[in-house]
Amino acid sequence: MEARILIVDDEQLLVKGLAKSLDNEGYETDVAFDGDTARKKFNKSNFDLIILDIMLPEVDGLTLCREFRSQSEVPIIMLTARGDDVDKIIGLEMGADDYLAKPFNIRELLARIKAILRRAGNKTAKKGNRIITGDLIIDIAKRKVSVNNSEVDLTGKEFDLLVHMTGSPGRIFSRDKLLEDIWGYDYIGEDRTVDVHIRRLREKIEAEPGKPRHILTKWGVGYYFNDEE
Repeated sequence: MEARILIVDDEQLLVKGLAKSLDNEGYETDVAFDGDTARKKFNKSNFDLIILDIMLPEVDGLTLCREFRSQSEVPIIMLTARGDDVDKIIGLEMGADDYLAKPFNIRELLARIKAILRRAGNKTAKKGNRIITGDLIIDIAKRKVSVNNSEVDLTGKEFDLLVHMTGSPGRIFSRDKLLEDIWGYDYIGEDRTVDVHIRRLREKIEAEPGKPRHILTKWGVGYYFNDEE
């Protein structure tokens, strides 16, 4: 299925031309000419990439970038008419994946889009209330998990632990940190609780629990979620 791209810019001629070019490349596009409309479309639909101008009416692009990144890992390419390095740095700090200053070459933008989508295809994608990585799908709102289209029965803490780790792929969590984050400061118990839950998760979501692909161990440090094939 073709990637869905949201184009957000108040220059309507630029947006229409860009949408036509992307449509010709096989992408599915949607557009917004102000920040408020972009926010509404983002909340209602799932997109595979967002092209976002910094200078927008209603809500500026940097604010939107920060909001989008807090809810999703969708790739974001920032656009601006200004060649100020400060804008570039702020945009990247807000979570943007790439940056282009206007005027730009459409072929360069298309090349960057393809590269970003290719990288994103091998990573965990969070779309709205769903996290997808390979054959693993986590529906956060419904608190359901499926592997190879088959639903997996997790306990409440197993689900919370899985969502927490998939939210920061590659980050190593110590047992103490996971106890603090999932069980809370007032939990009275031992760190073996984490080991038991990790073992049970592996048994339920891994094809080979003894050779896990998703939930890995950093010996002597803790556990982390692997989102690479």
